[in-house]
Amino acid sequence: MSVLITEQDFYDLAWAYLERAHADNVRHVEMFFDPQGHTSRGIPFATVIEGLHRAIVDAGRKLGVQASLIMCFLRHLDEADAEKTLDSALAFKDWIVGVGLDSSEAGNPPSKFKHVFGRARDAGFFLSAHAGEEGPPSYVWEALDVLGVTRIDHGNRSLEDETLVGRLARDQVPLTMCPLSNLRLRVVDDLRHHPLRRMMDKGVIVTVNSDDPAYFGGYVNQNYVAVSEALGLERDEIAAIVRNGIKVSLMTAPEKDKVLADVDRVLAEHA
Repeated sequence: MSVLITEQDFYDLAWAYLERAHADNVRHVEMFFDPQGHTSRGIPFATVIEGLHRAIVDAGRKLGVQASLIMCFLRHLDEADAEKTLDSALAFKDWIVGVGLDSSEAGNPPSKFKHVFGRARDAGFFLSAHAGEEGPPSYVWEALDVLGVTRIDHGNRSLEDETLVGRLARDQVPLTMCPLSNLRLRVVDDLRHHPLRRMMDKGVIVTVNSDDPAYFGGYVNQNYVAVSEALGLERDEIAAIVRNGIKVSLMTAPEKDKVLADVDRVLAEHA
C-alpha cells in the first residue's frame, strides 16, 4: 500500500482493475475498498475516494463497465475507528453504495461493529459483511441478526450449521463466494472440496466473484473456470450462478433485465 499516495495513484489502481474486468466481459462491478488502510498512513479519505470515483466515471464512459464502491471497515481495528471512517464517508455518500466488513475474522465477530452498522443502515447504505470464511457459523448469524446485512461475503462455514443453511435458503440470502481466494488462503485445501455446489444443492443463492485478484490471483473468469472444472459444474449450473450474480447485484431492475437478456442471447448463440 505504501506506493498509493496521490489521487492519481488511486485512479491508476482502479482503472487498471476495471480494464482487466472489462477484458473478462464484466458489465457491473461492486468494488470493496478499505479506506482505513490508507488513512492510517496519513492519506486523506478524500484522496482515496476521489481517485477511485474518477476511474469509475471514466470506466463507464470509455469501457461500458458500470462500477460502484462498497466501503469496508477493517475488523481487526476497533469500532471507534470505524465510526470515524463512516463520518468521513458521509460527505461522499453519493459515491458509495454500501458498507461492508472485512479483514481478519478470527476473534473479531460482527457484533463488535453493531453500532456503526446501525448508523450506516440509518444513513441508507446497503449492508454486507465477510462472515463464515475463517470464522464460525455463529459469525454469519451475527452478521444477519446483529448487523442486519442482506448479503454474506464468503459464508463457506455455514455448511457446518444445518439450521443456518436452512435460513440462508429460506430467506434467499446471497453468498459472494471466491473459490481461488479460498484456495490460496487455505480455507479449502482443494477446490474439489469447495462448498459452492453443496450450497447450490441446498437451495442457497451462491455467486462467483474475484477477491483481491492481483494479490491472491484469479480474476472473475478464472474463478468460474477453476471452480467449474473442480466441481464438474454443468453449463446450466454455471449459467444459473451467472444469473444469481446479476439478480443479487445492486443494479436497477431495468439494468438487470438488460444484462439477463444478454446472458440469454449468448447462451442461445452457443447452444
